[in-house]
Formats: sequence, structure tokens, C-alpha cells
Amino acid sequence: MISIKKYAAIDIGSNAMRLLVVNIVEQEGKDPQFNKSALVRVPIRLGQDAFTVGEISEENISRMCDAMKAFNLLMKVHKVEAYRAFATSAMREAYNGKEVAALIKKRADLKIEIIDGKKEAAIIASTDLMHLLEKDQNYLFVDVGGGSTEFTLFSNGKIVNSRSFKAGTVRLLNNMVCDVVWNEIEKWIKTNTEDFEDIALIGSGGNINKLFKMSGKTQEKPLSYMYMNSQYTFLDSLTYEQRISELGLNPDRADVIIPAIRIYLNAMKWSGARQIYVPKIGLSDGIVKAMYYGNI
Repeated sequence: MISIKKYAAIDIGSNAMRLLVVNIVEQEGKDPQFNKSALVRVPIRLGQDAFTVGEISEENISRMCDAMKAFNLLMKVHKVEAYRAFATSAMREAYNGKEVAALIKKRADLKIEIIDGKKEAAIIASTDLMHLLEKDQNYLFVDVGGGSTEFTLFSNGKIVNSRSFKAGTVRLLNNMVCDVVWNEIEKWIKTNTEDFEDIALIGSGGNINKLFKMSGKTQEKPLSYMYMNSQYTFLDSLTYEQRISELGLNPDRADVIIPAIRIYLNAMKWSGARQIYVPKIGLSDGIVKAMYYGNI
């Protein structure tokens, strides 16, 4: 006899908004199964507003409200029992972020919680990440978003240290990540990894997922530093239009993928990692698992 619960997660990022609907299959004597039922991604680049002007524009507020109304309807159609909606860097830094959240609650009847980088990293860690870690392996987990990047060092399956930096793809596109920030990231990575050998990276985020898909590798196989570097050079040699027309990248992916790879490459170089694993986990997955296990 099985029972099925339906949970949903809304991730309001700096580059896009996502709705994930998951079927949680429960069976006595077995671990629950988390099966994706639906995933909707809306390319509303809130970071472009928040990081350059400091507020979310009227146009994007209207688009957000429409998207959240649609998400609410989709959750009703899927008969979702419970949901959580979390907003990250862009909403956190926009001075009208709380006002926008209140407006969405009024217009779309959905509650948005604005979280910090530390909580974001903790929620992502609620995914299957722990099950993927080899006990005798050291890992640097790197989650690249539009507004920030979260770094978490794991050793023997446990968190050693973590830190969030204001270095995301949308910020980099707008030349808003200065040398001081890069130096801080380099120093943090080198200081925290110097006592650990054979470190591998674990990459999280839409851009590394796309790059991994383009590689054609199977899920358990890592990408090498050499491959990452060659892809960076190749993609950078193409124009924005060519990345869309020749590679089939979405318009809101074709520009941010290059700064994203740059962050991963630097993390590999500074930690000494030669490989990066891409388990395809993110904030949305973490929200659902954290809800189910009562970790939120």
C-alpha cells in the first residue's frame, strides 16, 4: 500500500523564478521517493533591477504578480498540499523587496519568505547531497546564482565550513564584482582547503546543469577542469546571438553561462580540484525535502 503527497517549492532567484511540484511516494518499510511532477521556469531577471538600481521595477513587479498567480493556479490544478516560496539575493537587496512580497501576498495569495545566503545553503544541503558524498572524499560544494555564490566544504560527509559571497552571474554581467570580492573568495577557498587533499567540486545551479547536459555525460561522471576551460573558451568565442541560434541556449541563459563557468573554474583552480560533479540539485529540491523532513 502506498500513499502520495504533493508538495511544491517556489524559488525566486536573481535570474529566474521556478515552481517545482513533487510527488512524494510513501511505502511502509521503504524510504520515500521524491518524483518531479512539474517544473515551470519564468525568466524574470530581478537581479538586473536590484543590483543596478536598488529596487524592483514596476514592470517586473507586475510580471512577478502574474507569474505567482499562475503558480498558484498550477498548484491548485496539481492538488498541492503544502508549499514554501523563498526569495534570495535580488529580493533581499532591493529596498522594496518586502513591499513586493506583501503585494504578491495580496494579489496572488502566496506568501514569500526572503532568506539569507546561509539559510539558502542549508536548504540545498537538505537534498540528496549527503547521500552522494563519499566518506573518504573531500568536496567543495559551489552553488552559483544570479546574485551570490555559496561555498560549502565537506569532509568525511560533514560540513567543515561555509560562506556566501556577493558574486553571482547577473552581478558579473553588470561589472559589479570588484577585485576585492574575488580576492576574498580566493583567500577563503585556499585557507579552508589547504589542509585537505584530493578535493573535488560539486556544482549546483542552472548554468552548470546546462553545461553538463551539453557534455552528454552520464550523471555519475564528473567534468574535468580541462573540459570546463575549453568550454569557457569556446562559448566566449561566440557572440550572444550565436549561442542562442547555434547552440539553442535560452536568451536568459546565453549571457550568464560564461560568468558562471568563470566562478566554477576559479573555485577549481584555488582549491586544486581537477573534477566537478553535477548531481542536478538546487534550492527547489531542497525546499521540498526540508519541508517533508521538518527541517524548515
